[in-house]
Amino acid sequence: MTAPVPVANFLRTQIERDLAQADWQPGRRFGGSPGDAAHHADAPADPAAIRTRFPPEPNGYLHIGHAKSICLNFGLARDFGGACHLRFDDTNPEKEELEFVEAIKEMVQWLGWSWEHAGCSHLYEASSYFDFMYRAAESLVQAGLAYVDEQTPEQMRANRGDFTTPGVDSPFRDRPAEHHLARLREMRDGRHADGAMVLRARIDMASPNINLRDPALYRIKHAEHHATGTRWCIYPMYTFAHPIEDALERITHSICTLEFEDQRPFYDWLLEHLARLGLLARPLPHQYEFGRLNLSYVVTSKRKLRQLVEEGHVSGWDDPRMPTLIGMRRRGFTPASIRAMVEGTGTTKSNAWIDYGVLEGCLRADLEGSAPRAMAVLDPLRLEICNYAEVLGEGFDACRAPAHPQHPELGERHFSFGPLLWIEREDFAESPPKGYHRLYPGNKVRLKAGHVIECIGCTKNEAGEVVAVQARVLPDTKSGTPGADAVKVKGVITWVGAHEALPAEIRLFDRLFTDPQPDSGGKDFLAALNPASLRVVQGFVEPALGKAEATSHWQFERHGYFVADRVDHAPGRAVFNRTTTLKDNWSK
Repeated sequence: MTAPVPVANFLRTQIERDLAQADWQPGRRFGGSPGDAAHHADAPADPAAIRTRFPPEPNGYLHIGHAKSICLNFGLARDFGGACHLRFDDTNPEKEELEFVEAIKEMVQWLGWSWEHAGCSHLYEASSYFDFMYRAAESLVQAGLAYVDEQTPEQMRANRGDFTTPGVDSPFRDRPAEHHLARLREMRDGRHADGAMVLRARIDMASPNINLRDPALYRIKHAEHHATGTRWCIYPMYTFAHPIEDALERITHSICTLEFEDQRPFYDWLLEHLARLGLLARPLPHQYEFGRLNLSYVVTSKRKLRQLVEEGHVSGWDDPRMPTLIGMRRRGFTPASIRAMVEGTGTTKSNAWIDYGVLEGCLRADLEGSAPRAMAVLDPLRLEICNYAEVLGEGFDACRAPAHPQHPELGERHFSFGPLLWIEREDFAESPPKGYHRLYPGNKVRLKAGHVIECIGCTKNEAGEVVAVQARVLPDTKSGTPGADAVKVKGVITWVGAHEALPAEIRLFDRLFTDPQPDSGGKDFLAALNPASLRVVQGFVEPALGKAEATSHWQFERHGYFVADRVDHAPGRAVFNRTTTLKDNWSK
């Protein structure tokens, strides 16, 4: 993957500043794999200039919002000679599945990134650190820095206080460390029910930062984990596990979204104490926060996406209207277009809304230079060339056009002209409006890459609907031949020969919602569903597309960019998805 010219941002500036300091993270070592202080103590110097990580929880499919974090973390590591780890934050056994683990790996690689560095794979799971996390918990208890609280959840919530009222110490807080250690081991051994007690950090219940009011570290969950089975019935809280994972993996720059900013003091508190206790190696990671990317006309809440799937509003997680990366891939979005959107919209310390049209613009820019052209008729109307044999004789008249107008090296596409053709229904008007330059009785148009024809009439059915158009071909007007331009016309229309046209199912996708922010302010996002987000038509395409492979991209002239559906397209069944139109139809 070719690296784009970097766009300056505060994270890039911070890393440049760090690397320029001779005393930045002195003596940083890496033992070849994650580990505690002893594991890294005698290891060689870290071969990675920096270490970042992308730490998704495997409880769903990645969506466009995740692309920002993926590209940011992997991109910074690439640009500064570092390593980016893919870490599965699998500390919640009730919601996580191996299906999501595999899907996440596939999407990170599809976007063009790798967790390999210096011949080493950096693919990790938080669950593999459970033994260390529990050891760290016991050490905190023994040091008087954590305790087991047996209040009910309601009591703990009430005693936590709020932004104007300090919290109240738990009545269990000041019991001896030996008592809390015994209770923690009882929790570990499965002697208590879910919710009966939790392990909490012992910090300051009067802290103005509510996240420092004795946050929970471990909770009881008698649930089977997809990786560790039933070995554990207590599981670490994310705020406890996340900094430990970073430290074990020797992360230098822990890059999070803005909502974790208030958690940074606890992040630092925990790592500093574990390092003082000799469990973690110095230097320690540092957390940095950036603004989340929000895309208009999209919802990214996993709960709401699941609702769309389970209630049948979409066909599945890979429905091309979904903002999931697997859905966007099936729609025809390219990795390059997503990376370009992420890079081009910048990285700041505030959340930002990006118009969906920006993403579509990046896609058009990527496909414009690479997608071969083809003609397609989406709303077919029969066109009869009444003087075909008189002018062109028997058989079919071979035509050709470049596969791409700016790239002759891509070759030509071949099709043929015959007495019966298919044209777009909108390309004929019996009584044309002012400025209409397509077919109507007495008017001439050029059939693209073919001949000039003159309309002489139409045929209607009993309901008065036009079912066929009649025209005559003008001699010596074939495109690319001497004198072809002698007959001047104002209109050019696309067509396919009825004798060789490939029937195709064409799925015209559009934005899933009509509201730019469908779930903001407590709105019912389902009320903003776009009833025109999918229209399926039976059309015809050039015969060459009979060899189109699934996932291949095309520009259907006049209609937009399309992709052969990766699931349903197959020999004998042509299925194309519209990825985007040729221009933004939503801009005002």
